[in-house]
Amino acid sequence: MRYDTFLGQVQARARLSDPGAAETATRASLETLAERVPATVAEKLAAQLPREVGEHLRRVAHAPDEPDSGTRMSTREFFDRVARRASADRPKAIHEARCVIEVVDEATGGTCSAKIRPALDDDLARMLFSGSSGHA
Repeated sequence: MRYDTFLGQVQARARLSDPGAAETATRASLETLAERVPATVAEKLAAQLPREVGEHLRRVAHAPDEPDSGTRMSTREFFDRVARRASADRPKAIHEARCVIEVVDEATGGTCSAKIRPALDDDLARMLFSGSSGHA
């Protein structure tokens, strides 16, 4: 999937006004995901995405202050971090993150859910992988 196609999918599913908003949602969601999962998992996922999208995972996964094993955080904290990065309220950040993950999963042929979901707590996985419709 090409970068502009990826952003177009995020924009349409999250009902965002422009590609810039889709880029912000993508960056906020994937940087936070990269904090939460092991660095090796983030890197493998990044390698399957358009370079510009994968960089959001790589930038955090390889940051010197991030643990290789991923930072433990509650579901609430995860989405609060997404919201801060996106300058959005929590409900909007939850919806946008779910849309981003849905597009990532499609762009990677299901690798996202196969590799990322097991690295997450059940509650966070359920929320994050419920897609743009909000249903698992």
